[in-house]
Amino acid sequence: MTPGAPERQRWLALMVLCLGVLMIVLDTTIVNVALPSIREDLRFTETSLVWVVNAYMLTFGGFLLLGGRLGDLWGHRRVFLGGIVLFTIASLACGVAGSQAVLIAARAVQGLGGAVVSAVALSLIMNLFTEPGERAKAMGVYGFVCAGGGSIGVLLGGLLTSAFSWHWIFLVNLPIGVAVYALCLRLIAPSQGITGQKLDVAGAVTVTLSLMLAVYGVVGGNDAGWTSARTLGLLGAAAVLMAAFITIEARVGAPLMPLSLFRLRNVATANVVGVLWAAAMFAWFFISALYLQLVLGYSAMQVGLAFLPANLIMAAFSLGLSARIVMRFGIRGPLCAGLLMAALGLALFARAPVNGQFVLDVLPGMLLLGLGAGIAFNPLLLAAMSDVAPSESGLASGVVNTAFMMGGALGLAVLASVAAARTTALLGAGAAQAAALNGGYQLAFVIGAVFAAVAGVLGGAFMRTGAVTGNAPAPAH
Repeated sequence: MTPGAPERQRWLALMVLCLGVLMIVLDTTIVNVALPSIREDLRFTETSLVWVVNAYMLTFGGFLLLGGRLGDLWGHRRVFLGGIVLFTIASLACGVAGSQAVLIAARAVQGLGGAVVSAVALSLIMNLFTEPGERAKAMGVYGFVCAGGGSIGVLLGGLLTSAFSWHWIFLVNLPIGVAVYALCLRLIAPSQGITGQKLDVAGAVTVTLSLMLAVYGVVGGNDAGWTSARTLGLLGAAAVLMAAFITIEARVGAPLMPLSLFRLRNVATANVVGVLWAAAMFAWFFISALYLQLVLGYSAMQVGLAFLPANLIMAAFSLGLSARIVMRFGIRGPLCAGLLMAALGLALFARAPVNGQFVLDVLPGMLLLGLGAGIAFNPLLLAAMSDVAPSESGLASGVVNTAFMMGGALGLAVLASVAAARTTALLGAGAAQAAALNGGYQLAFVIGAVFAAVAGVLGGAFMRTGAVTGNAPAPAH
């Protein structure tokens, strides 16, 4: 389908693309609720159970950049459909898994398919909507899916696990994947990739290995110790490979990631802000879910419902409010304001007591975080994509998704480590279990608030001002 296709058809295509992305986003969190059931059923140990999550994160984070570039070279629709097929088949394997090895291997394949889908979906949306106002609205919808999908996953995971079994958190993806595939064939025309260019194999190998080693080092940092030989060795190897990747990209004729991309001020700023914002978002979602469950005693379903006000606010912004704000005030102001609101919301959580009440101690922070995310996501995504040519939109999408993934993984690992250390210290000083846990979470919220505040200040200081533009016209594929 071309950018000039009927308006209704383009918006239907957006809904289908966002449904595919939602399936991927949900899978990053829906599993967390079902982990106790999976452990009991497949006889996982505490140590091996983490690989149900880590296997997915490892391949997802490692292949985002490569997935985006493959979309540019081979055609965005073709690569998106391939990712949907891979993810759906892997979901079936997860759902029927009867052993630890099968489940972990299938989760790794899920991560690979999810990386490909996430990396090219944004490019397809950008090419469908080239008029500034429509593009801002479309980015608002996509931003809501990315921001709100995680907390929806907790609610859905609790519902499916309670009503049926853990197998259904994976099997529910099958009809969604089939529907997304069929509707994409109908609504989105095939697109041509870049002709005459070969894949930068050396760059692809070094950056993928670098990202995978970095994720592996980060997710295992709490268990192995942040100063252990294993953690330092993995992170050091990741840094060496990343340096090798940058050297290759500076010399190769057709680089996987042209370094000139980072000379675009909005692109560079958006990626730095994205790393910090993802760390703050993970602090909000994961640490507040732990606070609600382990300190206040909420069930999985109650945790999902607690996030509902924030989701409703983000939905309201995604359905038009955010687009109007961006068209009226540009990118910089709303981005800065939204991130600072989120920082204030995290700061409110940092003072939530052991015997907290929902209306007084949870709802205000949720409302501010929902408002901040609803305002900030749209301009951040637009900034990351608006300065690039259509032929590099898959790359830019992969880069910003990688920034989010790495920022979230690193931020969560650091915050969880800080919270655990604080909790241990409080227990050693004689504090009760709930009070010690709460003390650790409060410190994590403070650091998360700092991440969001720094992101807001950087966005306000360095983002180029002005309203969003449609940049170069998208090719009529």
